[in-house]
Amino acid sequence: MRILLLNPNTTEAITGRLVAAAAAVASPGTEIVPLTAPRGVPYIASRAEAQIGGAVALEMLAEHHHKVDAAIIAAFGDPGLMGARELFDMPVVGMAEAAMLTACMLGRRFAIVTFARALGPWYRECVAMHGLEGRCAGIRMLDEGFADIAGVQEEKEAVIVELALRAVTEDEADCVILAGAPLAGLAARVADRIPVPVVDQMGAALKQAEALVALKPRKATAGTFRRPPPKPTEGLPEALAARIEGR
Repeated sequence: MRILLLNPNTTEAITGRLVAAAAAVASPGTEIVPLTAPRGVPYIASRAEAQIGGAVALEMLAEHHHKVDAAIIAAFGDPGLMGARELFDMPVVGMAEAAMLTACMLGRRFAIVTFARALGPWYRECVAMHGLEGRCAGIRMLDEGFADIAGVQEEKEAVIVELALRAVTEDEADCVILAGAPLAGLAARVADRIPVPVVDQMGAALKQAEALVALKPRKATAGTFRRPPPKPTEGLPEALAARIEGR
């Protein structure tokens, strides 16, 4: 199977980290097709940036959906996810949703640990969007700057582990998610220092995508995720315009 790994951030080095984390758990025969946003911001960290990233994600999916069996929106807040599930027939997995649902199978309550305080409001709204507020023990955020987004996980590894330990001892989290695309792959490196299961967001998304392809779900023709009726467009990229217009 071919799975599109769509990074709505513009940083190629982050895409490389995402691919490495996905490849580490991919099944034989799974081909990972990486794609980095051609415009936007280096890393999404606010509601406004998420709106931009979600629109770019829809454009990228419109161009490539017919070449793959499933797609992963590989930004932790899942920008564009619900719209993508409306527009496209293949399974579309959100990295945050996949990580949180996987964490729910490992414990009663999960904590989210991330690398920037600015991410907190957006992540809280993402938890609510997926209806998982009751399963979330809390969000712990790094409250200091960093030199380079591509190397933040190495630079701040010790602090991130400390935040995870506090989530376990103070928030009573049964499981920890290290959240944000720049932290992809970090879970494997620090898991032995945290006394509860640590979910790698990208690995969880890849395995969820593989499972959905194997299950062969039909595209909804009723309910809230049926494809919207065609309508005219103006000024959109050709592939996305064609998808919305029903061509």
